[in-house]
Amino acid sequence: MFRIKKLDIFITKQFGLLFVGTFFICLFVLMMQFLWRYVDELIGKGLSIEILAQFFWYMGLGLMPQAFPLAILLSSLITYGNLGESSELTAIKAAGISLMQSMRSLIVAVLLIAGISFYFQNVVVPSANMQLKQLLVSMKQKSPELEIPEGTFYAGIPNSNLYVEKKDLNTGHLYGIMIYRQTGSYEDQTIILADSGMLQSTAEKKHLLLTLWGGEWFENMRSQDMGGTAEVPYRRETFGQKQILLDFDGDFNLADASNFSGDASAKSVPKILQDLDSIKLYNDSVGRQFFREAQSYTFQTAELTPQDSTRLLSAKEEEMPVLDSILAKMDNDIKRETVRQAARQAQNAFNDLEMKRNYVDDLNRTERIHLLEAIGKCTLALSCIIFFFIGAPLGAIIRKGGLGVPVIVSVIVFLIFYLLDMTGMRMARDDNWTVWFGRSISTAVLAPLAVFFTYKANNDSTVFNIDAYRLVMMRMLGLRLKRNVTKKEVIIEEPKYRMDAVALQTVNEDIAIYSETHKLLRWPSPIKVFFRPGDDHEIAHINEVLEMAIEDLGYSRDNNVLYQLNNYPILATHAHTRPFRKKWLNIISGLFLPLGIFFYFRMLRFRLRLYRDLRDVTNTTDKLMPLMLALADKQKDTLADEAYKDYTKLNIQQNDGDIQTEQDK
Repeated sequence: MFRIKKLDIFITKQFGLLFVGTFFICLFVLMMQFLWRYVDELIGKGLSIEILAQFFWYMGLGLMPQAFPLAILLSSLITYGNLGESSELTAIKAAGISLMQSMRSLIVAVLLIAGISFYFQNVVVPSANMQLKQLLVSMKQKSPELEIPEGTFYAGIPNSNLYVEKKDLNTGHLYGIMIYRQTGSYEDQTIILADSGMLQSTAEKKHLLLTLWGGEWFENMRSQDMGGTAEVPYRRETFGQKQILLDFDGDFNLADASNFSGDASAKSVPKILQDLDSIKLYNDSVGRQFFREAQSYTFQTAELTPQDSTRLLSAKEEEMPVLDSILAKMDNDIKRETVRQAARQAQNAFNDLEMKRNYVDDLNRTERIHLLEAIGKCTLALSCIIFFFIGAPLGAIIRKGGLGVPVIVSVIVFLIFYLLDMTGMRMARDDNWTVWFGRSISTAVLAPLAVFFTYKANNDSTVFNIDAYRLVMMRMLGLRLKRNVTKKEVIIEEPKYRMDAVALQTVNEDIAIYSETHKLLRWPSPIKVFFRPGDDHEIAHINEVLEMAIEDLGYSRDNNVLYQLNNYPILATHAHTRPFRKKWLNIISGLFLPLGIFFYFRMLRFRLRLYRDLRDVTNTTDKLMPLMLALADKQKDTLADEAYKDYTKLNIQQNDGDIQTEQDK
């Protein structure tokens, strides 16, 4: 039965305070990153405080679900980092409480936060996104003279399209201006070209004053009664300076919200699923209609009968004489005209199919965006739980609190998540990956990490022990490990020098016998190496006796002994016989010739190294033997002196007892 304990309250209180602080910090950072994208829409527009407050409010609501996972990661990492750094986590484990038991209250809190995150994405965020886009569009229309881009047509002014080749932001001058004005039908339009100009709003904010220098004015005359002539006359005017007054309401007016109702980010999950059915049905009907139209394409020329056209279209590669017989009926001029007509019709068909393909791609893109948005609402809420099971175990492993190491680790983890999420979403949106794979790749990568870190932290396993990883890599690469024997600060019992000397002498004798029976400098048979068991038990026994003697001598107080001990090499007892311990791995590497050659020469290298190591062991033992014998004699004399002192002290105590007994009598 789950009961709230003082430990749960203590940990939840620490986590809650940190979560509130880190949440607002993360939300502020995300808002600043989002603000830089739309800073041009805010600067110089004369927006009121009320409009800016609405903009920041809706922006904050939209970014809250993204701030939840990062805040959970950072706060949980700091919480358990502080507990580990202050040894409180050690005390908790010493009391018999495991890491998972200490996290149970936080698990409930994180599940609650994940539910709040999903609620925000499903209810609050769609409305906030619609309001935010409505504000952004309205801000762009507030002062169009600041929004005119370079190199593209700008359609923000009613009944006009404005093209600017270059814009001077300091003076506001526009260069290379081209204006298309259309007030009625297609024929009733005006084209204005100018070398430079300037666009300004009038004082009442109801019109735009466009001043042009050095240009030409072309205007159709369709609006006049021209008697129904086929050709449309136009008027041409060259000017040095000209001012044009354009109708435009420069006050801040909210755009129509219905224009953004079809955006997937402005819909809840039930609405997205409902619209997906309609979108799929519409896409299928459009696809079937385009397919039927593509099947009905016919290519006719004036010089061919319908029967010949049918034979020409249905002719296969092996029926090329049919084509030759049809073309043989035509004159050269007719043949050229037929080829031109066929090429023109084929190009028209290609253009039609290309247009339909682009339209179908847009429809499919809309469908994928809706599905991505629905899946993203679930994965972002699930990331809150995943980030907790990454942050809390990492804090227990690292045991560093504060805003130093936790912030660095949190930023690294969040960057990995963000890059994977953005990459997957864009690849799925562009139909390079499937939607489910692209949207869930970040969760699929981080979930195993969360399980791994939780398992390691719960079992007190070392994860960030650099020395352990270094030793593993050195063993995998076959690099030599250097022995490091240092002087002990506290020595309770002296080494048994006499016994260690006998053990090392035995090792030397065993090495001499081993060297005579095993020719390490000879090349062994590949059959024995890869296809037969080859454990070297003699070297394993020699190494075992050697290590026991070195371990006992490591408690010596003599510096010369410790120096000689570091000269003993660390023996590789297996690599000189076969590549792997498992038989099936040896067989596979032996059958695969290039891999087998590599491992065979690697084994030869270890045989040569073992030959040198055994020689170094013998030489080091010969140098160490006189020191051990001298220390053994000294140790024997010391033990004899201590025994004599104990015997004398015991006799004195006994004599004192006899004297006291006589006095008592």
